Formats: sequence, C-alpha cells, structure tokens
Amino acid sequence: MTAEERRSPLAAFADRFDAAAKSGNLRLTDLPFRTQLNLRVDTGGGVAAGLEAALGVPLPAEPNTVSATTAGSGDLTVTWLGPDEWLVLGPPDLAQEPLHRAVQEAAGDQHVSLVDVSAQRTTLLVAGPRARDLLAHGCGLDLHPSVFGPGRCAQTMLARAQVVLVAQPDGFHVLVRASFAAYLAEWLLDAATEYL
Repeated sequence: MTAEERRSPLAAFADRFDAAAKSGNLRLTDLPFRTQLNLRVDTGGGVAAGLEAALGVPLPAEPNTVSATTAGSGDLTVTWLGPDEWLVLGPPDLAQEPLHRAVQEAAGDQHVSLVDVSAQRTTLLVAGPRARDLLAHGCGLDLHPSVFGPGRCAQTMLARAQVVLVAQPDGFHVLVRASFAAYLAEWLLDAATEYL
C-alpha cells in the first residue's frame, strides 16, 4: 500500500473535529501515521549511553517521563513505558533503517529489540483550555499540570480504552489502538458537548 492509499482510522472525524474546535475551548486533531518504535533493552552495563547517542535523545530513566529532541535522528520523542521498555515516536517519514542499524551497533552483544509498531496505534491531539477537563471525564489520572504536565506520560485507560497519554505544551497526545480509535473519537465528541 502506498502512502497515498493509507487512510487514518480517524479520517472520517475531520469535519466533526473542526466543528468542535469552533467553540475555542477544545481542539481535537488527528495526527496520523506517526512513526512508533517499541524499544526493549536492559540498560545496565553502560549500553544506555550508546543507545542515547544512536537515537539522539536520552532514554527517560524516571517512570512516566518523556525525552524529546529535534536534532540528531530527527524530531524524536521517547516515552518511558517500563523499566526496560520505551516507545520512540517520530514523524511519519522517519528513516527507520539507519536508526535500527545504529541501535543494533550501540547495543553490541547485548540483546535489543526495536520493533515498528506504527500501525498498532494512531495519535490524537486533545488541546485547548478545556482539554484536561475533557480527559478527566474518562481517565482516573490526576491531570493537573503540577502532576501531569509536559514531560510526563502514562499508559492508562481513557473511557475504557487503553491509551498512552503524553502531556504536551499545547495539550495531550492520546495514542490509541487503531481498532479503538473511532470509539474513542465518538466518546470524546460526546463528552465534549458541555464545552462546545
């Protein structure tokens, strides 16, 4: 399938997202086809520094944190998913092969896994003055900026859908499985009614 033939799971919601944004309280935006790479490695034995050099961004060591860069391999964000697991996020056109080679070389003899999971999830931007209020309707996390501000991430449930939530300076990236994307979009639009 060519890039022109791909269709985002949220493509059918574009007009409804635009209509919701007219209030000025919320902005829902489909961010399709972003590169998502699942990285698994034991960072003991000094391999972390080599991996960070290969990626051009530090691996977050603190739970539920994010590192980002706009240099090196490109516009990359690395989210902490577990003690030996990270999700590397990049633009749709990220050249993956050189990145894979660099990560393998940096790991040396140590086992490392870098798997393209881009088709697994799609990304939705939830932004605007009422974004936190909207997400709080279906998420049990404390989303106050002092607790869950930019640089924070979490694997959580939103409206009974498993998501990766990444706080951004302008809102939240909600990474949801493609098969749940339409359900979550409908839920967000319904829950947003009081703010429109």
